[in-house]
Amino acid sequence: MFRHTKMLQFEAKPAGPDPLYARKLQELIGGAYGEMTVTMQYLFQGWNCRIEGKYKDLIMDTATEEIGHVEMLATMVARLLEGAPATATAEAAKDPVMAAVLGGMDPQQAIVSGGGAVPADSNGTPWNGKYIVASGNLLADFRANAAAEAQGRLQTARLYNMTDDPGVKDMLKFNLARDTVHQKQWLRAIEELQADGLESDIAPNDLFDVEDQTHNNTIWHLSDGPDGNKGGWATGEDRIEYLMDPEALGGPGTAPEPDPALYATHADGTRPAEGDVETYYADGRWKNQVVGNSRASSTGEKKAEAQAQGRELARKRGVTHVVRRKDGEIAEKHDYGK
Repeated sequence: MFRHTKMLQFEAKPAGPDPLYARKLQELIGGAYGEMTVTMQYLFQGWNCRIEGKYKDLIMDTATEEIGHVEMLATMVARLLEGAPATATAEAAKDPVMAAVLGGMDPQQAIVSGGGAVPADSNGTPWNGKYIVASGNLLADFRANAAAEAQGRLQTARLYNMTDDPGVKDMLKFNLARDTVHQKQWLRAIEELQADGLESDIAPNDLFDVEDQTHNNTIWHLSDGPDGNKGGWATGEDRIEYLMDPEALGGPGTAPEPDPALYATHADGTRPAEGDVETYYADGRWKNQVVGNSRASSTGEKKAEAQAQGRELARKRGVTHVVRRKDGEIAEKHDYGK
């Protein structure tokens, strides 16, 4: 059961109307990291929480507060729109040409909501329930919550510097403070989950014995930037190994032949069978790989050398040898089937 109190959590009175800024404030209402998002995120996390007690109570307390933040911002938007669009024009758009360019208030605020806030972002894009994270795993959710509050505080800080209205600034000072404490509470709640033995560092706390142990402590150097391995994550006792010259573990990403009814363009015979040998170019080297295996059988600097190795391997296995050009297209096929 929810009960509404008519008093705002904090005052929302601008010094004067400003339709253009009202449109900007819509981001804090219906944007991806706006108050509607954290409201619904926390509500569904609370409703999905399987543990009665401190964690669920914290989530529901914060969720209910966020409903009030939506109301505060909606009230501020309505007051910034007072008299618009008939008699008030945004200070930044007094010139008729600039008014046309800047757009002033969101047309939806005049056409749909009658001079009030709308459940949308600053571009008028409707709020989307896909913005929220409510997985049922408290560690994963609390980390998402801390990130959402960080993004929300960042946007609030930017908007704080976009207005000189003292009433708007006063409300945003309050919002900044609440975003600060919400970040702190979720980070401390994460620590408490670990102290209570409910979660560890990794979410979910399971299947560690199932995952491929070869790949759970490596970072692949896959960009031109050379300094990734200089970070603290790659040094010290608990460092993650930085693979500076990683090799692809799979073969070419060739899609299977399509259903004829889909009429997708394709060339017959381009897909080698399981067990065939492919000679192909990747990561600056020529490689041979048995189709179906995760690693290359051999590599070489020159195509002729790799092609000879692939041909010999195909002969020994009694399979087809497929030779690809650098662009991945098939250049040659030789069948050594017995």
